[in-house]
Amino acid sequence: MTWAVVVAVVWGIIVGGAGAGLTNLSSWYHDVLIKPSWQPPDWLFGPAWTLILALASWSLYLGLKNAPGWGSRALILGLFALNGVANLGWSPLFFRLQRPDWALWEVPLLWLAILVPMLVLRPISGTASLLLVPYLCWVSFAAFLNWTIVRINPPFGA
Repeated sequence: MTWAVVVAVVWGIIVGGAGAGLTNLSSWYHDVLIKPSWQPPDWLFGPAWTLILALASWSLYLGLKNAPGWGSRALILGLFALNGVANLGWSPLFFRLQRPDWALWEVPLLWLAILVPMLVLRPISGTASLLLVPYLCWVSFAAFLNWTIVRINPPFGA
């Protein structure tokens, strides 16, 4: 199962690295965008995402290791690939295009891209499914933060 370790690590590095690269904390973000007082400090997002993606990579590994056959493994790989795409879709909308309102519309896709693998993994590995809970919780919190930012920033919340 060495290939499963490699796949899981590569997935985490690609999603984490590309996500960091797509996150541009420009003057628009720092000086123009109004953020709620309860937003976590910027320095917390990197470690939080690192932990979340490490747990998700572990989940991917356990899913691949415990899947009963190649069909199940292909499904798991496909779901994590879709998750990676959904994860990487949010940052360009929010930071590059400066459209938190559009990013908010993308959140349900990301949320489903976490929930569906959790459900698929549950009968294969309960641990693999549970390792995605922090990811789902963080995205749920981030969605509320995103919604709040849209609401308090005209023209998005107008």
